[in-house]
Amino acid sequence: MNGFQAMKHPDMPVFPDSDEDSSPWTDLPEDGSGLCVDDFITTRVVRTANLLRRQITMPYTERCGLSMAEWRLLSVLGQTGTLPFHELVSASATDKALVSRVLRALQQRGLVDLQAKTSNPRHGLLCALTGQGYALYEENMPHARAAQARALHLLSREERRTFFSVLDRLYRYYGEQEMLKDTATQTRKRSATKKNIRDTSN
Repeated sequence: MNGFQAMKHPDMPVFPDSDEDSSPWTDLPEDGSGLCVDDFITTRVVRTANLLRRQITMPYTERCGLSMAEWRLLSVLGQTGTLPFHELVSASATDKALVSRVLRALQQRGLVDLQAKTSNPRHGLLCALTGQGYALYEENMPHARAAQARALHLLSREERRTFFSVLDRLYRYYGEQEMLKDTATQTRKRSATKKNIRDTSN
């Protein structure tokens, strides 16, 4: 059955499936020749993600008086508990400078508690929700889950399984590539540092 026809909301319009034969990805050559910018996978993913955030995420974040960035950190901490700052940056997949600004804003509103890990400020911060922050998370999560489920139910059961598998495969592959790149960069930096030390001592 068409995933759009399986929607639980009959008042919503029914859209026909796109013609698979018209997909520019089906018989794509390895060099990508003929692929236009609008059909780049990065363009498609970013454009769709931005639209989904506006249509799905923004309504329930606005409902609880938070920006999408604030809700992202609140929901991560609500799910994981106390996290060191650097782990929160990684878990939220958010820029470090933005995480810092958003945490301070949430702290000022009494939703997040920030404590130094040790007496040495260089050791970083521990981030956790306050009682008020956790209550807001608990109150809003049912609305968030329902909104996300409504979007996923635009797809059939098989489409959801395939879509999740494809996204997971891409994330794992490029996540590993990024880790390898970071490791190589750190290795080059250590080698350069050791060389500088040797040159200075000679």
